[in-house]
Amino acid sequence: MIAIGRGIMLDESELHEDFLRASGAGGQNIQKVETAVQLRFDVRRSPSLPEAVRGRLERLAGRRLTKEGVLVITAQRHRTRERNRADALERLVALVREAAEPPPPTRRPTRPSRAARARRVDSKTQRGAIKTLRGRPETE
Repeated sequence: MIAIGRGIMLDESELHEDFLRASGAGGQNIQKVETAVQLRFDVRRSPSLPEAVRGRLERLAGRRLTKEGVLVITAQRHRTRERNRADALERLVALVREAAEPPPPTRRPTRPSRAARARRVDSKTQRGAIKTLRGRPETE
């Protein structure tokens, strides 16, 4: 079990890992060693996630979510398979934690007070007076 927080635990049997060759430069080893990890987690069918977290996770996943509701995380930053596995798992846990946070409270629009509006107009008037004093002196 992987502890996420807020009473959410992911079962490791829900995760599926595939190993593939990493792209990019890498020398002689890159053509024969499969170090990149593709971690798959079925968001829609997971019994570990509450409904609210599931919906937020689907929105947060964006392009990483397939049409079937499977979250795909590809990790190929590191040279070893173990570090890429750990990186993919950390990214999944961070994404689920972000989805588990409660949404921020809705913003109520406010209006400036009469005194604040008066202070703003006074400062604008004062600034305008300073700028007019910068002009050329009047000649008679």
